[in-house]
Amino acid sequence: QVQLVESGGGLVQAGGSLRLSCAASGRTFNLSIMGWFRQAPGKEREFVARISRNGGSTNYADSVKGRFTISRDSVKNTVYLQMNSLKPEDTAVYYCNARSVVTSTDYWGQGTQVTVSS
Repeated sequence: QVQLVESGGGLVQAGGSLRLSCAASGRTFNLSIMGWFRQAPGKEREFVARISRNGGSTNYADSVKGRFTISRDSVKNTVYLQMNSLKPEDTAVYYCNARSVVTSTDYWGQGTQVTVSS
């Protein structure tokens, strides 16, 4: 099992940057594909970014491509989301996700609020 704790959210002006962190506990971090999703008020949760187990492959939603970067540190059992050139439409609760490649089980963090003011 994996427990996920996000941090790094906050209020930022448009054009600014934030870095989200997701600390994972449990022994399956290195057996998990890690990702970030977000949910804005009144909208469904949507995919933002994903990184493979060894960090060699990443995928991004078109809306964040070129502005966001996902990375992972297997020593610290942490995944990061560097968000640059933030826009008001990036405002949402951001959730960390771990998907086990062994069981296909999804684990979720509690979420961290990101608010971008115009």
